[in-house]
Amino acid sequence: MRKAFPALAAAAFLVAAASPSPTEILATAPADAWRSVLPENLLLLDLPGGKQVAIELAPDFAPQHVANIRLLAKAGWFAQHASIVRVQENYVVQWGDATGKAALPKATVMQPQGSYERPGLPAGFRALPYRDAYAAQAGHSNGWPVASDGTSHWLVHCPGMVGAGRDMPPDTGTGAELYAVIGHGPRHLDRNIAVVGRVLSGMEYLSSLPRGTGEIGFYESESERVKLGSVQLAEDVAGAPRFEVMRSDSAAFGQWVNARANRAEGFFVRPAGAADICNLMPPVRPIRR
Repeated sequence: MRKAFPALAAAAFLVAAASPSPTEILATAPADAWRSVLPENLLLLDLPGGKQVAIELAPDFAPQHVANIRLLAKAGWFAQHASIVRVQENYVVQWGDATGKAALPKATVMQPQGSYERPGLPAGFRALPYRDAYAAQAGHSNGWPVASDGTSHWLVHCPGMVGAGRDMPPDTGTGAELYAVIGHGPRHLDRNIAVVGRVLSGMEYLSSLPRGTGEIGFYESESERVKLGSVQLAEDVAGAPRFEVMRSDSAAFGQWVNARANRAEGFFVRPAGAADICNLMPPVRPIRR
């Protein structure tokens, strides 16, 4: 049996080496494995220096918050009143009205308490076979990271996800104050704050902003705050960037998830055999014109 071991090991190595890597799976995924991000769901946030952050909004998961955000963007409210007000290391970048006094458009609606989750399971929910520390199930729906307790579902706080800031309950936030997760996923916020979207590009601009010196990363003076430029929906911007997100119901996505959980590239000594939902954020790619 000792003589047979090297042959068995070599065979196992060849199988592993033949398995496509996550990068290879993405490169060969067919066109129908991707969905286009709708321009009415793409929020473009301009920072000084010609830097732009693109955020896909999630109306299927936070309908009223997204409706408010669209309203605020079309009214020019963010461009007129909002700035980066908080940057906390390994946590979030937050923007909104630093004074808290700017009037909102009359049609802005506050969601009722308990609006951070939706009933049942979302359409096309694809559960992961791996355990989750914060929910009975975690998986994906239409290219979004989702968790569920079997009776309701919600978007999860992973790096790059965007949430709606709020005050103490029963306040649920309007969408006028937003934050993007720039550190380890604060999953304890799941079901406590509305997640309204995901940063598709420009995370490097948000995560490299100067950290706030005040409590929990707030900027302490007007001079520290970063004034936002144009904040518009892509449907209102000529020549706006376009993106595709990998469809989580596609065969290629299932292969990609499996490859991420069982890394067979030569660098890896011991594949994990599992993956956290935040390590399985559906891939994004720009659409070349």
